[in-house]
Amino acid sequence: MKPSDNSVSSSRYARIGKFFPPMSLRNRIAFYYTVTTALLMAAVFGAIFFSIDRIVFLHFDQELRHEASEALQKARLKGKLFSELERLCVLDSTEVKLNGDQLPVERISTDSGFIQIFDRKGRVIGKSFNLENHSLKFNTSYSGVRFFDSTVGTEPVREVQVPLMDKKGEVVAWMAVAIPTGNILRIFLDLKSVMLASFPVIILFLFIMTRVIAGRSIRPIEEVISTAETLSQENFGQRIPLPRQHDELYRLSVTINALLDRLQEAFEREKHFTADASHELRTPLAVVKGTLDVLIRKPRTLEHYEEKIRYCLDELQRMSRLIDQLLILARYEQGTAKLHIAPLEFIPALESVISRMERLAGEKGIIFVRQKRDEGMVSADPAMLDMILENIVSNAIKFSPAGSSIEIDVARQSGLLVCTIADHGPGIPEDKLQQVFDRFYRVDESRSSGTGGFGLGLSIVRKLADLQHIAVSVTSREQEGSTFRLVFQRL
Repeated sequence: MKPSDNSVSSSRYARIGKFFPPMSLRNRIAFYYTVTTALLMAAVFGAIFFSIDRIVFLHFDQELRHEASEALQKARLKGKLFSELERLCVLDSTEVKLNGDQLPVERISTDSGFIQIFDRKGRVIGKSFNLENHSLKFNTSYSGVRFFDSTVGTEPVREVQVPLMDKKGEVVAWMAVAIPTGNILRIFLDLKSVMLASFPVIILFLFIMTRVIAGRSIRPIEEVISTAETLSQENFGQRIPLPRQHDELYRLSVTINALLDRLQEAFEREKHFTADASHELRTPLAVVKGTLDVLIRKPRTLEHYEEKIRYCLDELQRMSRLIDQLLILARYEQGTAKLHIAPLEFIPALESVISRMERLAGEKGIIFVRQKRDEGMVSADPAMLDMILENIVSNAIKFSPAGSSIEIDVARQSGLLVCTIADHGPGIPEDKLQQVFDRFYRVDESRSSGTGGFGLGLSIVRKLADLQHIAVSVTSREQEGSTFRLVFQRL
């Protein structure tokens, strides 16, 4: 059998994780911060180093221009007159006189540099005394004034090569001027060594300090993990300690604590739901089982069998209604039911429910009193609206005393259609008004099914109303009755 792509990918990542275990969050923060800072420091160090190098060599080039100009101005040579050195930037109109082929260059001197004269073929025809047996570099491929690095013996120098031209603009000789750069280069090497030696030390120190700071910064996350690891059914009320600083980690802790509160509430609600549902289903099952056990112990009359079987069918029918209601709640809570919301006339929908419930109300002598009947369109799912109205009306019939009435009012209030259904039952204590919409909740807190209900009807009403954006509420006074109110949104 061919393995799936997911399994292949998982095994590949598992092998990679074996040789390259994932870094912790604090290490990743420290690593990324250190790498970023290292790149920035390298860029800054490089910029500093090359800026200094450029500035220093610009200074050398200016000094070379000055040395060349000074050397030419000091020269007092007799012979043929040549034109000004047009290519030497610092000179404006300096005349140089050459005496034949042999130049007394010893009379052209500098304070700290070297001077050498070459003919057009590159032969040395004169140089300063401080060159002794050494010679400056001459490059025949250069034209015009050129600056370059060279050496005199083992001493590094910065050199300029200047053409000497006649009045016709033809080069008749070359002058090379150089100044030593050894001290500056040694300073550069020292600076480079200091930068290279200090760079890894700074980066290592930065990584350690960043890791310590990151560890302190993410301490609330560690507490979140610790709290999550210790959470169980026994200590589900435990919460994450809040940081002193009201920063992002504080908001994270508050958000997770709020999430845990909602989870605990949902867990408690589901636990009660499971217990209540088990009780409601266990009771009719126990009744049916007990009745059938009694029936098979000895022969009975046909009428007795029919009576007990009819009783068992009633209990099974009751179980069936409970299961249907549970399925309705589950379907709408999971979002699997489809809504078909459309504009519809409210009064016909309400009258349809009342006509179906009149027989049940008539068994207790209860009458429906219709007060205001403002016509109007509402936006709702017809089947859901029918279920909402039926549950509220049946609930009113169930708890109303015999011979009483149920008042139904439909009116416009602030442009909204409002329907109220009021009974004259025992009422609901004020502190329990909102709990009547909870599943399996009964005001008397007994689990008796004497009224024929399971405590699910109003839960279904709230859920279906919320899905259709219908506001449902209840007001009540003990021993006077309850009033349910439905407010529909504008179309």
